[in-house]
Amino acid sequence: MIKYIFIGRIVNTHALKGEVRIISDFEFKDKIFKENTFLYIGENKDKEVIETYRKHKQFDMVKFKGIDNINNVLKYKGSKVYINEEDLKLKDDEILISELLNMDVYNNDKLVGKITEYRSDNGNNMLRVNDKLVPYNKDFITKIDKENKCIYFHDIGAFL
Repeated sequence: MIKYIFIGRIVNTHALKGEVRIISDFEFKDKIFKENTFLYIGENKDKEVIETYRKHKQFDMVKFKGIDNINNVLKYKGSKVYINEEDLKLKDDEILISELLNMDVYNNDKLVGKITEYRSDNGNNMLRVNDKLVPYNKDFITKIDKENKCIYFHDIGAFL
């Protein structure tokens, strides 16, 4: 069964050749916004293939294969965009933000709580643990165990 991962929303069309504007804060854009990647659009998860991609201002601009007219993409305006989890191909040390939530947090091998929130403020990525904010920074992380839903930090006691 396909597990869909939300990556953004089509907010508008662009020009007349069928290009769409996607707003996305997905953390692995470099792995998905490229030629021949499948995207799944809307509630019905209509399968489309990326023909071209470019960045324009805050938008991810995508043109789908076989769609060369604005009238054929108007139906997607406002739709959510997904990918198939299997197409993502993350490395062992890469993790989706959604996977971090509810992970057990260890500081110097001692259980200190669970992650309840992820936030990014002006480039500072933070995790909420026990109502305190802890930097989500590779300098503090010793290990992420996806299988057992645990993240190991060192020396974050000052934040807790």
